[in-house]
Amino acid sequence: MNTATPTEFPFEFAFLEEGFSAKDIVEQKINESSMTDDRDAFYICDLGDVLKKHLRWMRALPRVTPFYAVKCNDSQAVVRTLASQGIGFDCASKAEIQMVQSLGVDPSRIIYANPCKQVSQIKYAATHGVQMMTFDSEVELMKVARCHDNAKLVLRIATDDSKAVCRLSVKFGAPLKACRSLLERAKELGLDVVGVSFHVGSGCTDPRSFTQAIADAHCVFAMGNELGFGMNLLDIGGGFPGSDDSPIKFEEITAVINPALEKYFPVDTAVKIIAEPGRFYVASAYTLVVNIIAKKVIMDEESGSDEEDEGASEKTLMYYVNDGVYGSFNCILFDHAHCLPTLHKKPKPDEVMYPCSIWGPTCDGLDRIVEQCNLPELQVGDWLVFENMGAYTVAAASTFNGFQRPDIHYVMSRNAWQHMQQIHSQGLPAPMEESSLFEVPACCGRENCLKMPTHSCQTNVV
Repeated sequence: MNTATPTEFPFEFAFLEEGFSAKDIVEQKINESSMTDDRDAFYICDLGDVLKKHLRWMRALPRVTPFYAVKCNDSQAVVRTLASQGIGFDCASKAEIQMVQSLGVDPSRIIYANPCKQVSQIKYAATHGVQMMTFDSEVELMKVARCHDNAKLVLRIATDDSKAVCRLSVKFGAPLKACRSLLERAKELGLDVVGVSFHVGSGCTDPRSFTQAIADAHCVFAMGNELGFGMNLLDIGGGFPGSDDSPIKFEEITAVINPALEKYFPVDTAVKIIAEPGRFYVASAYTLVVNIIAKKVIMDEESGSDEEDEGASEKTLMYYVNDGVYGSFNCILFDHAHCLPTLHKKPKPDEVMYPCSIWGPTCDGLDRIVEQCNLPELQVGDWLVFENMGAYTVAAASTFNGFQRPDIHYVMSRNAWQHMQQIHSQGLPAPMEESSLFEVPACCGRENCLKMPTHSCQTNVV
């Protein structure tokens, strides 16, 4: 695979050429790996897909500035790609702030959106210019008063997140009835409260949750303004889907958010509106490819049939692959994800399908990826593909039992790269149409150039 490592991006990535997609890179890597016994699991990440998501965000929520939730996927390649677009970052710890600032992100583009912070990390934020931070209790206010004179505080309120896959208001957020006393206490301590934040829960399935939360935020703004605070920031949090197979589409949510913002925070109020999308940006950009390393056949002893008369219902297959819930599939435990594979080899129309389970490589019985699905009989060395694996996967993966995390191979179209370079050198351009961003420029004409998904074409790249 031909790769490029431009000075501004200290990681390898391959240019996608005309007529090829990330799926072609998956096929290429499988073919390369299949020639050896080292058939390790791997990711393909299409950074162009991340850029495509940003254009989609700008079209659907033009008033809302995204602050990417670093916890979702802290890959430097992803963070650097998003930083190039001029967006902000939601950081939850000193380490995340350090990483984002090491890429040249200005402190004004960071919100320390953890309502329960360690004192030493509040001090770190203060000394490194990070002013925006959330709170939801009097204890947090007292810590900030001692450690950060210049903090711009954002009151996190509780929401009805009962329709979310991962509920957050059980841990964070002040109820409406407690907000006035918290604002009064902030006033007594001489702190500057500038706005309100909320989070309707990760994996929101009911857009109406945003409407009520925005209305509640409007009430808290009124309280703050009454007490003399300059309330000018609304943070509508996350909860946005990251793939088109989600139960609810991104545009269905934005179709509810935009009218609510216009009703409660019209443009002439001059309130800055931000959000904390995570999975929206990265889920669909990552494809995970795993290899079957072991297999077990469980026969139905009560069927009474001999081997020659075996049918689909008379045996169950257990497949063991080289990544699991202690690695990339931690999303099953922590993010309530339901991961189902697609086959690398397309099954024949008349191929018998068997009930199967899929297991990770560790020696722990908890390490089960799929409890039951139907697959044809596969062999050790065959591949399974899992799509939409960019959110809450690599960020929390461990090396339990000595199993290493999969390598990540990054790809991007040349036009996407040139778009990033244009922003880097000239500032933010006018929003581009997706079609123009992801069309590939004319090829260099090299022999066999278009027969490979990636190559070192001589197209000029700034």
